[in-house]
Amino acid sequence: MSKGKQLRELMARDGMVLAPGAYDGLTAKLIQQADFSSVYMTGGGTSSGFGYPDYGLLTMSEMVENAGRIADAVDLPVISDADNGYGNELNVFRTVRAFEKAGVAGVHIEDQVFPKRCGHLDDKELVSLDDYLAKIRAAADASKDDDFVIIARTDSRASLGFEEAVRRCNAALEAGADVAFLEAPQTIEEVTAAPKQISGPCVLNIVRGGKTPEVTFTQAKKMGYGIAIVPGLLFIQVIGACEQALKDMKTEDRHPVPLADLSPAGAFARVGANEWDPRREQYRDAPAEAAE
Repeated sequence: MSKGKQLRELMARDGMVLAPGAYDGLTAKLIQQADFSSVYMTGGGTSSGFGYPDYGLLTMSEMVENAGRIADAVDLPVISDADNGYGNELNVFRTVRAFEKAGVAGVHIEDQVFPKRCGHLDDKELVSLDDYLAKIRAAADASKDDDFVIIARTDSRASLGFEEAVRRCNAALEAGADVAFLEAPQTIEEVTAAPKQISGPCVLNIVRGGKTPEVTFTQAKKMGYGIAIVPGLLFIQVIGACEQALKDMKTEDRHPVPLADLSPAGAFARVGANEWDPRREQYRDAPAEAAE
């Protein structure tokens, strides 16, 4: 079964897919080990992992390479941030082909100009509706697997208002998108109204401290969202944990006790050592007749 079909079946079965954000293979594995059903490759986390803010500074190739590492690390379907497709409709076509080849279940393409900005920052600039829909048509046409999920994201709420954002979502669904993503609704009324006014499955982006009022995952599901992503969950936790560990190292004059007090073997077990160890014996202990 393809990853796209796996994601579609999860949406049909569970009502809402909850996807914590990963930015590397380790965080993806931890999400799987915590029994979540899917992974979201966060663009903000990926950019931060490279040492950059989420300002559209990474290339398509860098994003695809990271998505491939994450998809290879887990058995779960991975939804990936593909920014604005890195150019016009021709670039979007190539972008979708590249992400699909990397093994993800689907991508979201947005209507910001390039370089883009995090959806919960100010001063975002948009492409025209015609240009946006051309990109969505190209994305839908590019995927070889009919189950690959194309998510159309609009950042138009901030500058054009909620009604225009809904209009762009519905137009994108008509153009071939499978799921709509109205980024950064600004009131609880807008969060509630979006899945009712949009004629297809919707994504809710849950960002602590962002533009959108926080809701529980249960509330989001009851509102009718098909996917909820939590991009900053792990990479922001890592910032806090690292800063605290470095502070403790200075003040305590020794190796501080980590939040996850693991031995090296325990740490490597989190990333699949138990799968690799048997292979060492398997290839060393060849049958005697094979060695002759």
